[in-house]
Amino acid sequence: MCGDEAGYDGKDGWETSFAEDASAGGVTPEGILTVRALTERLRRTLETRYPFVWVRGEVSNLSRPASGHVYFSLKDAEAQLQCVWFRSRQREAHTFDPLTGEVFDGPRPSPLEALANGLELLCAGRVSVYAPRGQYQLVVELVQPAGAGLLAQAFEERKRRLAAAGYFAQERKRDLPWNPRRVALITSPHGAAIHDFLELAAARGCASEIRLFPVPVQGPRAAPEIVAALREANSQGWAEVIVLIRGGGSLEDLWAFNEPPVADAIFRSGLPVLAGIGHEVDVSLADLTADRRAATPSHAAQLLWPLRAELLQRVDDLEMELARALAQRLEREEHALRLLERGLAWASPARRLERLGERLGQLSAALMWATRRLLQEWARVLDDVERRRRAAFTEGDLRGLALRLEMLGAALPRLLSQRFAGAGASLAGLEERLSRAASDLLTSRAATVEKLELRLAARDPLAPLQRGYALLYRKNGALARSVTDFAPGDELRARLADGALSARVEGVTPGAEKGNRP
Repeated sequence: MCGDEAGYDGKDGWETSFAEDASAGGVTPEGILTVRALTERLRRTLETRYPFVWVRGEVSNLSRPASGHVYFSLKDAEAQLQCVWFRSRQREAHTFDPLTGEVFDGPRPSPLEALANGLELLCAGRVSVYAPRGQYQLVVELVQPAGAGLLAQAFEERKRRLAAAGYFAQERKRDLPWNPRRVALITSPHGAAIHDFLELAAARGCASEIRLFPVPVQGPRAAPEIVAALREANSQGWAEVIVLIRGGGSLEDLWAFNEPPVADAIFRSGLPVLAGIGHEVDVSLADLTADRRAATPSHAAQLLWPLRAELLQRVDDLEMELARALAQRLEREEHALRLLERGLAWASPARRLERLGERLGQLSAALMWATRRLLQEWARVLDDVERRRRAAFTEGDLRGLALRLEMLGAALPRLLSQRFAGAGASLAGLEERLSRAASDLLTSRAATVEKLELRLAARDPLAPLQRGYALLYRKNGALARSVTDFAPGDELRARLADGALSARVEGVTPGAEKGNRP
């Protein structure tokens, strides 16, 4: 039990609902529970917590009283569970599977007929409390044989082989598409599995298309047709995901989904495969090989599509987020607009003219003040100069200075004439000296140039050609400097004073004496 279940506080035991139990006569004034009240609370809690469960175990203590009810225990190596199968929940021979809704060709025997001690069963029902004995029990609704035996051994052997081949490896499994728009459904067109799947599909997702590939889901024809349907769904390339479902049943009923060809077709499928075979306790090789396993066909629909209400809620959330984002954006834009308006007002022509007018007024006032200060300073300086002049020179001094100035003006032409005459004589001497120096320099430079020309002519590589010599070039254009640069048969080019010629080497004689002709 969990602490948040009805009636349990998780600390001091069962939380007492005094109003209810007091009215039922189950609580004393001191708040102490009666046995009946406590048992009733346990029963309600168990039935609420476990309204429908599947339990697997071995039958023991089987009892069939005259009332028609069946009492037995389910046990394993460590525990046992009391079970009651009321007569109203028992079924005689039937022609359909109550779990899957499949219709059989003939009546099937009821599990009640095969019920015996030592038989391994799968029982489904609700957990309750039998008050007279104060014990909890399973009120059985459905019973199925567990299917142990040769089929179970064959299943385990195939499971080991496929696991070793990597069919169940998690790293090869792909994610299912979220809210797929096109689904290939492989199942029987009859029965509760397709009905449950389509009913949930109609209430979830966003108008998806489902293409049915009808196949039998049990019997000798089931496995080959399931393989063919998987291949056909892949070859069409229309679907985003393949869904393979079937309702619950015994191991024999589900055996088609344990055939290796079915597992191999799922393994080689190019599309993701979602398998929902049987109930949660039913595990087939198809479930283990598929990219994702669903506990039931209904669970397969839940894995594929979210609730439409959740999508609508998500749309509402996105709409509110969009509204908030829009409001924030508008607020930011409005703030930016106000800043731009203030900036525009500050930078507008009228405001600029106003500021320029203010600045012009300030500069005009400063200019007037500076002009007055300058005029005052100049007047002060002129007054000071005039005062100093008057203090330094009298009228007699001024007349003497004027007379001296007149005498200097008369002597100035004579002095200038003498000065220019002496400068002319000096200039003539300098000109003569410059002419002699230039002539000597030119003579020296001419002699130097003549020597350089002679040296250059002596180093001219083409000069010997005038005396009968020749320059030999190899085939690659390089100048030959030794007889070792040639071999018999090599082509060469000889340059003479009046032209060039091509030749071929007939022989090479290294070490020939100087002056000897070859």
